[in-house]
Amino acid sequence: MYVTLRDRPGDTGPDRPRAALRRVSGTVVLLGTVSLLTDVSSEMVASVLPLYLTAVVGLSPVAYGFLDGVYQGVSALVRIAGGYAGDRGRRPKWVAAAGYGVSALSRLAMLPAAGFAAVTAVVTADRLGKGLRTAPRDALIAAASRPEALGRAFGVHRTLDTVGAAAGPLVAFALLATVPGSYDSVFVVSFAFAVAGLAVLVLLVPDLPTASGAVRAGLRRVVAQVAGVRLRRPLLAAALLGLVTIGDGFLYLTLQDRDDFAARWFPLLYVGTNVAYLVLAVPLGRLADRVGRGRVFVAGHLALLGGYLVAALPRGGVGLTVVVLLLLGTFYAATDGVLAALVSRLVPADSRGTGIAAAQTTVVLARFAASVLFGLVWQLYGPRPALVLFAVLLAGVVPVAVRLLRGADHPATPASTGAPA
Repeated sequence: MYVTLRDRPGDTGPDRPRAALRRVSGTVVLLGTVSLLTDVSSEMVASVLPLYLTAVVGLSPVAYGFLDGVYQGVSALVRIAGGYAGDRGRRPKWVAAAGYGVSALSRLAMLPAAGFAAVTAVVTADRLGKGLRTAPRDALIAAASRPEALGRAFGVHRTLDTVGAAAGPLVAFALLATVPGSYDSVFVVSFAFAVAGLAVLVLLVPDLPTASGAVRAGLRRVVAQVAGVRLRRPLLAAALLGLVTIGDGFLYLTLQDRDDFAARWFPLLYVGTNVAYLVLAVPLGRLADRVGRGRVFVAGHLALLGGYLVAALPRGGVGLTVVVLLLLGTFYAATDGVLAALVSRLVPADSRGTGIAAAQTTVVLARFAASVLFGLVWQLYGPRPALVLFAVLLAGVVPVAVRLLRGADHPATPASTGAPA
């Protein structure tokens, strides 16, 4: 229902704009398939990593907070470089392929890794690969989509991505249920899925060029946008919200600490979140296209606030755990692709990848700081007081973000971006 094989967003015709709102391109679906397979791989590892690091490797909350911060934030080191490289060469597919390849190899590197330093190095390599590929991939999605349907296009991609994210923990759960404690089998099967995703990208995804133009001039325009009001205000809002957004692993460890369920059930927490994301990604993407991406982005953080408060309750149970997972999935569905869609309309087409990367870099750096701070507060006061503190901070940041995002949904114009008319 969403697929059309006409990948050129410039195609014209009397019915073209209306048809574009009902469909997304085949390139978006193929890129979603790549992300689906890759997320089976990455979420297999991510769903066991918190327990593996705290129970097997023996990390303290502060050490885990640092490593979770690395997992959340180190990709920022290369996100802008990846976006710029894709824009400069006008072939973002191959920049993305390099990033997917690095992440695939990191799965095998987990096998001999033992100890904090080795695991940190492997996680860093994986996240650098993610940082390199994300902006070029999102630039391909934007290049293959009509501007009026960007929210839907990113929503469809994130839906396919989340199918993999939901399946990955299930595969990990099945492996650990069959052979308890067999983390090596999780890493090997994860590598196989990563290679399959890379193969789809290299062999099937069209090598669509991004918009032509002087890339250095485009980069200068992005820098000018960041310095100016149009992009600076959304980036500041994303940064402030990111500073009070903790990683999933900490939230799940808090739930396990409260409810004391068996370790083998831990990967299923990721499934619950990803199923909620899967169901809501397209509807919230469409809603963002209609009512404003900034509004939906902020609403997603209100769902996160609800998740913090429910997880911080002294008593839990299955029902409250499911509520937390649903709220967390709603948060991701309302923010992940929506932020990329928002920013892609605020920068010139020939530097779209760089602009998206700037927003993603802002978010992951802020979340790096949040993970380290949350780990420290957990170490000093415990998980629930840490969650209450972050809930209070998030409640204070949301009104500021609302003010900063007013008017952010208006598209860039030649006058505002410096792009040629």
